[in-house]
Amino acid sequence: MAKRTEVDKVPVEEGRKRVVIERVEPEVDGGRFPIKRTIGEEVVVEADIFSDGHDALSAVLLYRADSYSAWVEVPMQLLVNDRWRAAFRVTRLGRYYYSITAWIDRFQTWRRDLEKKVAAGQEVAVELLTGAQLIADAAGRASGGSAQKLRRWARSLQAQVDSEQARIDLALSDEVAALVSRYPDRGLAVTYPVDLAVVVDREKARFSSWYEMFPRSCTPEPGRHGTFRDCEAKLPYIASMGFDVLYFPPIHPIGRTNRKGKNNAPMGDSEDPGSPWAIGAEEGGHKAIHPQLGTLDDFHRLMARAREHGIEIALDMSFQCSPDHPYVAEHPEWFRWRPDGSVQYAENPPKKYQDIYPFDFETEHWQELWEELRSVVLYWIDQGVRIFRVDNPHTKPFVFWEWLLGDVKRKHPDTIFLSEAFTRPKIMYRLAKLGFTQSYTYFAWRNTKWEFVDYFTELTQTPVREYFRPSLWTNTPDILTEYLQSGGRPAFMTRLVLAATLGASYGIYGPAFELCENRPKEPGSEEYLDSEKYEIKHWDTDRPDSLKEFIARVNRIRRDNPALHSDWSLRFHTVDNDQIVCYSKQTEDLSNVIVVVVNLDYRYTQSGWVELPLETFGLNPSEPYQVHDLLSDARYAWQGRRNYVELNPQVVPAHIFRMLRPGQ
Repeated sequence: MAKRTEVDKVPVEEGRKRVVIERVEPEVDGGRFPIKRTIGEEVVVEADIFSDGHDALSAVLLYRADSYSAWVEVPMQLLVNDRWRAAFRVTRLGRYYYSITAWIDRFQTWRRDLEKKVAAGQEVAVELLTGAQLIADAAGRASGGSAQKLRRWARSLQAQVDSEQARIDLALSDEVAALVSRYPDRGLAVTYPVDLAVVVDREKARFSSWYEMFPRSCTPEPGRHGTFRDCEAKLPYIASMGFDVLYFPPIHPIGRTNRKGKNNAPMGDSEDPGSPWAIGAEEGGHKAIHPQLGTLDDFHRLMARAREHGIEIALDMSFQCSPDHPYVAEHPEWFRWRPDGSVQYAENPPKKYQDIYPFDFETEHWQELWEELRSVVLYWIDQGVRIFRVDNPHTKPFVFWEWLLGDVKRKHPDTIFLSEAFTRPKIMYRLAKLGFTQSYTYFAWRNTKWEFVDYFTELTQTPVREYFRPSLWTNTPDILTEYLQSGGRPAFMTRLVLAATLGASYGIYGPAFELCENRPKEPGSEEYLDSEKYEIKHWDTDRPDSLKEFIARVNRIRRDNPALHSDWSLRFHTVDNDQIVCYSKQTEDLSNVIVVVVNLDYRYTQSGWVELPLETFGLNPSEPYQVHDLLSDARYAWQGRRNYVELNPQVVPAHIFRMLRPGQ
């Protein structure tokens, strides 16, 4: 018996499939991970589609929501050089899937060649008979009136009763082509072998303004532990600044063993409240509320009051324990024990966190640990929480997050998870791929124009944008940058404008930010002196030097200008001064075009000539136009692509211009 060759092993039908589909975009790691969108956004899909020879091709984009089995088809259009494109819009939460099917289009090939032969004056009698057969075949795939019409056309081409010119006109008519295209021969069609996924979130996943606040510091009376009722009194203040997410550090009981003192002192005294991230005490653990904050009913009441102000409460999800957490006694197998019989506490040498025990994710009882941690998330979801800021996710296994986030999002697709992972880029990106809705960034440490251009071009104009949604934070309880320490009020204003306009989602840690708190624990440190992490603070938010009015104006500009509600249109523009950065965002229909100019030097006035691509904004370079500074309410008449700007950081270090066309 003759030995079988590799060709013999190819299924007959596969051997006749000639179309190639490759370089599909968007696609994350070959389809291993989903892309991200929010409700109402488009998914624009492109691919290289080609075959051998000169046959014409047809292709369709397939898509469906996860809850539907039937695919919806969108015809793809040839762009150039075998690149094809189509799009669909996502309209519901959860997952969508998409793929591509393409085939040799015999009818379009025949029609194209017939046009060429007719134009060349060649004989086409046989070609008309071939077309009649192709149309008749389409009739066999059709039904009802469409089938009857196709059969009638086929007979007309075959009968030769009409003149040849009349039959040519019929064969080349758009009506015939349109109807035949509805019933193509896909017997040898090729479908992309991967069903690519889209995770669809609510709008707040793309556009949100976060305010971080310690609830225990909400009290109007110095020295008293704040309560949820005290937090209610702060809601009008937070809403007046325009924030729509209020994020609390952990609200759970705090351990007493190894409790930290003021300024992170290794040992506190009985009066020190401890770090909220040292979770767990005899009052309970991750499903309990610190008794001095109030009860679960008080928390429900606070969330309801927040909603009345257009604010959603976000909770910290920190998977770690104090030595007093009930888990330590009830599940010692979930922790790593040292040879001396003690539990390994958290360390980031030389830093030591004796008040925190990390979980041992390599325990043989990992499945029980995973299920318990999932139950923590689901518990707070049952209480109405839908936004979680996740503490240090990069210190837990990737596979754990993929399982937990995927399971929770399937059950509660409106849930938002913010990844607080200040670590290496590839790890941050991996966490985003695994399912985190938003991610902290390196924004806080980007200071020069070159750094902003390089970093934000990567985040908004490369494939990274398909899965990584940046959340820009000016400061956090752990991050007081050297720029803020040195620059005073102008630096705080600068960073606010940058965060709020470079990113559709951003956050501040307040009231430290609006009160321009910039005292470090020691030179070279990014920790605050008298950090709120270790003591209850009393903030005078009515101070006349507060930035609250400036913050409110910036957030109002964000809300009123749709161009600032997303990141993908971000483009940087030339300025002949390295201390000034200029960039723009715009809506797709150009009804809203925003140009931001920021002086990065918090010490001195800087000036320069800005160059703008006016045609991109829908403006005629030869005609004058107006720019409206939304920060100062001033209006300027500009002419041409190059215009002069001057910014004094002691007054306002930025312009946020709305570009106005004549009559707008």
